[in-house]
Order: sequence, then structure tokens, then C-alpha cells
Amino acid sequence: MKLVFAGTPEFSVAALDALHAAGHEIVAVYTQPDRPAGRGQKLTPAPVARRARELGLDVQRPPKLDADAQVQLRALVPDIMVVVAYGLLLPQAVLDIPRHGCLNIHASLLPRWRGAAPIARAIEAGDRESGITIMQMEAGLDTGPMLLKGTLPIGATTTAARLHDALAPLGAKLIVEALSRIAAGDLRATPQPAAGATYARKLSKDEARLDWTQAADVLARKVRAFNPAPVAWSTLDDDNGAGERVRFWNAEARAQNSKAAAGTVIDTQGDALLLATGDGSLAITQLQRPGGRLLAAAEALRSWNILGRKFN
Repeated sequence: MKLVFAGTPEFSVAALDALHAAGHEIVAVYTQPDRPAGRGQKLTPAPVARRARELGLDVQRPPKLDADAQVQLRALVPDIMVVVAYGLLLPQAVLDIPRHGCLNIHASLLPRWRGAAPIARAIEAGDRESGITIMQMEAGLDTGPMLLKGTLPIGATTTAARLHDALAPLGAKLIVEALSRIAAGDLRATPQPAAGATYARKLSKDEARLDWTQAADVLARKVRAFNPAPVAWSTLDDDNGAGERVRFWNAEARAQNSKAAAGTVIDTQGDALLLATGDGSLAITQLQRPGGRLLAAAEALRSWNILGRKFN
């Protein structure tokens, strides 16, 4: 097919590669404009822009899909537009341009987790599975009819980073299959049911602060859901009240209860830092102290006397 691809972050690159390898004519790649990045805040192209250049594809980076951008897009006469984590809303005028409309690679099993952060919210909520939905786009937020689905399990140690990396190639595989079946005329859309629809709101730094009065399983899911960003954290008490902010990258819930106040380090069990919670104990297995690198808890504990101290 003659297609336009729209995506921005690393998650989108696998789909771009798969469509290119499948032999589709990618007439343009739309992505977000360059953004400041790094300590020097140098303007840096998005991962999709970099990969598209490597593939020799035309890259378009309009700040919005206004009338001028629509004229340019219409002139490409695409059969279809594939969208994955693009970062701009597509107005109805854009949705109407391709002959077969616009398809979205969405990282959830719709109608569950429509919105900005479906991967993290699925883990945070304790879902047992996640997946990819190939969806025909319409004006509503992730409300369009579904074409294909693929599922992946969410385990007791699954982080958002790991799930992200597993879902990207699954989405790439499914979009290639979807285009092949559309070309063959044997793929039918299924309307999304109203029942079970949930909204995956954008993650915030404020909600990454841990509340130790919550149950250990709730806290463990939050830690894994917020890895790699915004990363769960808490402040460790000290004698002068300043404390240090410690970031937690991985954790597991354990049934062991304690009479210690919630947030207290009750044990250092070899590979983990064990903290009292509102119900059960939270075993921190990966952490990061201020200005330091990410460490396994066992490595951090070799030079850190923390037993009996309390996190706010």
C-alpha cells in the first residue's frame, strides 16, 4: 500500500521498520518537531525522525495539522495512514484523507485503557494482561472500531519498561497483518463495547510519591508501573529533617507484616530492602540515591546503614 506513517517515540520505530520491510510505499513520515534534550538542551530529532532518515524516507514535522499541513498531506494521495504514539490529535479532515482511513496501533486491549498512559495504568491497576489493538481511528479518543488484537501477560515482576519493549514488536507484527488483510478485503472492524471502557490519564510526578500506609501490593504495582518514568520515590528521614529523596525502580509485595510504622525499613534481606506498609511489606530490589546510579538493593546495602530508618 501507499501509506503515510505518523509516530514519534521509540515505541513507534518497530512499526515503521516492519512496514518498510514488508514493502509498503511509505510516501512520508510525520513526527513531532525536534525538542531540546540532554544537559545542553540541544534540539534533538525524535527516534522516528532519526530512523526515517536512515531509511531514506521523507520526514515531515508540522507543529500542528492545520489547513496548510492538510493540503500537503492530501497531495500525497495515501491509501492509508498508520498512527502510533504520534502526539498530535488528528482532526476529522485528516482522518478523511486516506482512501482506507487512519489506523492506530494502541497499547491496550480496548476498550480498556483509552488515553495517554495505557501501559503504566494496566500495571498499576493489577491487570493480568495487556496487549495491542489495531483500531480504525475516528474523532473520539481511542473510540474507533477494532480490527485486530494481540495479548501479552502481565506478571508479578513486569515493569512498564519491559511491557513497553514487548508490546512494540507485537504492534509491528499486527499492523503488517492488518494491512495485508485490508488489501485482501478480508478484515472486518468490530465496534468497541461501551462496557469496560476506562481512561488511562497521563502520569504525573506528584503521584509517583509513595504513600506507605497503602498495602504492599498496591505500592509494588505503582513502583513497576512508574518505571521508567516518572519513577516512584520517597524521602528518607534524617536527624535535621532534610532527608534524601530515594527513587525506587523495582519492588515486590511480601506478606510479612510488622508493628513498625509504615515506611520503616524493617529488614535488609540480602537482595532486598524490606519496608513496613499499611498491609504486608514492600521488598525494594532496585533503587537510586540522589546523584547516584541505579543499583540493585543488595549492592546499595553494602555501604548504607539504613535498618530502622523511616521513609516519609
